[in-house]
Amino acid sequence: MAAIKQGLEQKLQQKLSPLQIQTIKLIEMPVQALEQHVREVLNDNPVVDDTPQGGSDDEPRDVSISQVEAQEQSGGSLEENYGPQDDDIPSYNLHVNNWGKDERPEYNTFSVKQSFTQSLQEQLGYRNLTEHQRTVAGFIIGSLDEDGYLRRDIESLVDDLAFRAGVESSAEEVEQMLKVIQEFEPSGVGARDLRECLLLQLEDKKRTPSVENAIRVLETQFDAFKNRHFQKIMTRLHLSEEEMKGVLDEIRRLNPAPGGQIDDSYNEQAQQVVPDFQLDYENGQLILSMPRFSIPELRINRKYSEIMENGRLSESKADKEAASFVKQKIDSAKWFIEALRQRQNTLESTMRAIIDFQHDYFVDGDESSLKPMVLKDIAERTGFDISTISRVVNSKWIETHFGIFPLKYFFSEGLENSEGEEVSTREIKKVLRDMVDNEDKHNPLTDDELVDGLAAKGYKVARRTIAKYRALLDIPKARLRREL
Repeated sequence: MAAIKQGLEQKLQQKLSPLQIQTIKLIEMPVQALEQHVREVLNDNPVVDDTPQGGSDDEPRDVSISQVEAQEQSGGSLEENYGPQDDDIPSYNLHVNNWGKDERPEYNTFSVKQSFTQSLQEQLGYRNLTEHQRTVAGFIIGSLDEDGYLRRDIESLVDDLAFRAGVESSAEEVEQMLKVIQEFEPSGVGARDLRECLLLQLEDKKRTPSVENAIRVLETQFDAFKNRHFQKIMTRLHLSEEEMKGVLDEIRRLNPAPGGQIDDSYNEQAQQVVPDFQLDYENGQLILSMPRFSIPELRINRKYSEIMENGRLSESKADKEAASFVKQKIDSAKWFIEALRQRQNTLESTMRAIIDFQHDYFVDGDESSLKPMVLKDIAERTGFDISTISRVVNSKWIETHFGIFPLKYFFSEGLENSEGEEVSTREIKKVLRDMVDNEDKHNPLTDDELVDGLAAKGYKVARRTIAKYRALLDIPKARLRREL
């Protein structure tokens, strides 16, 4: 029988405080979500009061959180520590210097396009359909991907309608409703593959000889067209070189991803972008500010502070329990307000570090001025953890004098140029895109030729890196870029 051994083992375990948890959550929130969260705290925590100070001398005055902390430490009453109620009591002010002093400050708001799903649902509302048909069509719309395609087979939709929506339907009905959706704008929506998407768009166009030929090509020679075997197509369909050019011109004007015409980067309810930062360039200086939002001065309601005070002095169990409850609510309020302060400082410090790092870019907006920058670079400048920088960057936007950008836009890795200097991969991608745009389309550049071209411009890039960047930029291989 094995012997039973006993021993001591020491472990170091870090536990986040309530304040740290609050701060992490608030840092992740963009400005609109933060304002909504503040409203929820005001509704959920009865101890917190946002009523402006004022009123008659007979009305009880609220007390600031800092006063309650002092009261707890001293053990005295509010009257002893702070004098009569009609004394001027300083508030716990949440406003920071660059937010201004407006009582009802306004956002700088920027409209975004209507979401893809909303647009289709709106068009569905104009159709004369039964409630059952509308439900089926709405389910199909919800099943489309971000490019506007229906990537699932009809039978799967019938099953999902039954099990997930409790709606009995048939393949014929789903197919019928899909055809209704395929008549919506943008043209090509609801297609099940690229071929159908392009054909739907051609069917909506005026029937010119080039459109007719393009339809013939896609219906009968799609595989050859995908592989750009234009000579085979011309032979099989008896098309002249001029007619084939007309076909290519027609198809080139079509949109292979109709869903991408409408911005669906936010959920269906989002209708505006509110920048978390604003950067102005005045008299050669970059001036950073943060949008203002409606956070009032938060105080502790006097009646609750008195409950806590009375409970400490009372022998009653009920009074002590009430005081304990109020103490928890007051602590929660203190953590929340301090977390707001820390969020403000963290966001501002991080954004200033980014601006300092990318100073030349923020002056003129020239993309080639963007330096390689990763989260670690900003973490080292601010002293924050990389995870904190990541939370700040996520879902945050900045308004500049040359456009509105997500903070993620300014981060990219780097490669060395021929002089040993580190350059942003975004700069290299821009040069690559320019080379492809300006190439001879009758004899497009191969990946090896792109490597040589970039090397001639001072960029040392491997062939596999070129292939990777082409994929990221949606640039096909040289053979597929060749034109007649």
